[in-house]
Amino acid sequence: MNGAMEYFRHIMEVVGTSVDGVGVFIVAVGMLVATVRLATRRSHETGNYYSLYRQDVGRAILLGLEFLIAGDIIRTVVVAPTLQNVVVLGMIVLIRTFLSLSLQLEIEGKLPWRREAVRGKQN
Repeated sequence: MNGAMEYFRHIMEVVGTSVDGVGVFIVAVGMLVATVRLATRRSHETGNYYSLYRQDVGRAILLGLEFLIAGDIIRTVVVAPTLQNVVVLGMIVLIRTFLSLSLQLEIEGKLPWRREAVRGKQN
């Protein structure tokens, strides 16, 4: 029984690390795509390049942060569910949630929970 639990923990460690890797990959590829889009916009369109580039990069970071949080949760809750690790996870999630909210506000100009209220008034 103990061997099966260790094997499960090892698998979950690999899964958590893989999810983290996907998050980092999303951020890196998103930044690359945003840069390519910036280069192609510059030659074909006029407008506020910097703002559009920041929005594209911000979206990539937001999506990557979601995966990084998921990886942390998997590793902390499944692999090492000690009180200290859960407290550290809570702090990490709070910091990343603050970053996500800040990026969301920067990209869309409104907080995520305000989106539905705006749509409801338009209909």
